[in-house]
Amino acid sequence: MNFTRWSARLPGTQRRAAARDDHSSVPAARAESVRPDTEPTPPDDTSAPSAPGPSLEALSARELLGRLPAPVALLHGPEHRITYVNAAYTSAFGPRPSGEPAAEAMPELAELSLLPLMDQVLRSGTPRTVKSRKVLAGSSYTVTCTPMATGDPDGPDGEAGVLVYATDVTDHAEAAERLRASERRHRETAVTLQRSLLPQDLEQPDDLRIAATYQPGGTDAAVGGDWYDVITLGAGRTALVIGDVMGRGVRAAAVMGQLRTAVRAYARLDLPPHEVLQLLDVLAAEIDASQIATCAYAVHDPNEGHLVYASAGHLPILVCDEDGTVHRAEDPTGPPLGTGGWVHTSGTIALPPGSTAVLYTDGLVERRSEDIDEGVASLERALSGAKGSPQVVCDRLIRSLGVTAEHDDDVAVLVVQHPARTGTAAELFHNASLELLGGIEATPRARAFATGVLASWRFPMELCDLGVLAASELVANSLQHGTPPMRLGLRRTDRRLIIEVTDADDHLPRRRRAEPADEAGRGISIIASIASSWGSRRTPGGGKSVWCEFALPG
Repeated sequence: MNFTRWSARLPGTQRRAAARDDHSSVPAARAESVRPDTEPTPPDDTSAPSAPGPSLEALSARELLGRLPAPVALLHGPEHRITYVNAAYTSAFGPRPSGEPAAEAMPELAELSLLPLMDQVLRSGTPRTVKSRKVLAGSSYTVTCTPMATGDPDGPDGEAGVLVYATDVTDHAEAAERLRASERRHRETAVTLQRSLLPQDLEQPDDLRIAATYQPGGTDAAVGGDWYDVITLGAGRTALVIGDVMGRGVRAAAVMGQLRTAVRAYARLDLPPHEVLQLLDVLAAEIDASQIATCAYAVHDPNEGHLVYASAGHLPILVCDEDGTVHRAEDPTGPPLGTGGWVHTSGTIALPPGSTAVLYTDGLVERRSEDIDEGVASLERALSGAKGSPQVVCDRLIRSLGVTAEHDDDVAVLVVQHPARTGTAAELFHNASLELLGGIEATPRARAFATGVLASWRFPMELCDLGVLAASELVANSLQHGTPPMRLGLRRTDRRLIIEVTDADDHLPRRRRAEPADEAGRGISIIASIASSWGSRRTPGGGKSVWCEFALPG
């Protein structure tokens, strides 16, 4: 193979040949650089411009390729036989014998997976480039394969070939790998922080069955600030929380942790859901005004059979009835937390026995290719057919919505089931209540009612005595500090006895130390000393509720 004939197709070669025809005795580059004798350049004048170098037309293809600092190889024919390698190629990979097939004499091309690519370039006549391929020696190269043709298409093998141009990008590849390693460490830190801030063990209320799942986004997605929580409020009531900080990385996870802690603190005040969100909205703006978060906060009361909820820009809660009918919690909702200037309100959605509620973040239903309402509708269809335990439902929803390990966003799902109890299971749950009009007969009536109910529930005598004492003290406290109408309620679950008294006055009692000479003020202290826990809250219609709990033996 004649290299001169190969170079005839390179840019400038034909122009150089024409220049030689016009100036056969003087090379074109030298003729262009000759200066007139009338303007000699002084040898000692350092400020004078230096003579221009040779022009492009004066350089042969071999000279051009030989001067390149990057490895270059010229191959011909379907077997890619070696025509030429420059000095940089020899320095990088060693000498290569001319005329030998590349598959046998150039193992580096196989390491770079270039042989199939060169076949494609030879067939299509279109250049191809592969980026940052590594050879066994450890260096990385970006390689471009360009089709070449000679002026004699009827020569051996059609005289078609490939010019291989390699650029050493080892430093860039190593820097990119260090960056990827740093990003992986940053992501692992954020995931670890995120998981550590989520509940390690979900609280399991007496009347509900709950499961939750958190799945971080894939390796190409930064960890967000999704969170969930379950908080027992006392008297059988349970708060359910789902939220999402609109940010990524460690900062979003840290803000999420602060909001979750604040929600738990505000929940202990036993406020209505919309008041909890009002407090959380102010706190979110104080934590970081640039971090916006959505949140849905709901409270379940077993005596009422529904969820009372409020939403700050979060997706609607879904409830699936026992027959598969799915209901969507609509308004009221407000803007995300941290925006300020909005008065949140509470709404209700039924949660009868046998139903399942789902609280979730947007990563479960949001897709770039479709409207988010379509994603919520897909979740409704998946929920209508999801049966089994809360964890089984959780996993099925994740699969049905196509969430994988490489999902592009965080996903948090909270599944809450209100089981329908029948037979012996139903015998463990009872309710009894007595309306009290007030007056001196209220306390004796309350004691007699509590005695009869607790005896019918076959509690041990010691627990019956403590329950009657607690009911008497709560009623006496309501008679002294509250206003009619009053109501005494007793509730038993499989784990505890709950005694609750409501009245129409909204002044909440507090525990205080009574002096020896005081004739009153000891009722709440007695309740606190004999009960497992106690508390009070304002009721939605005005008034208050004071309650206490006793753990059942065994």
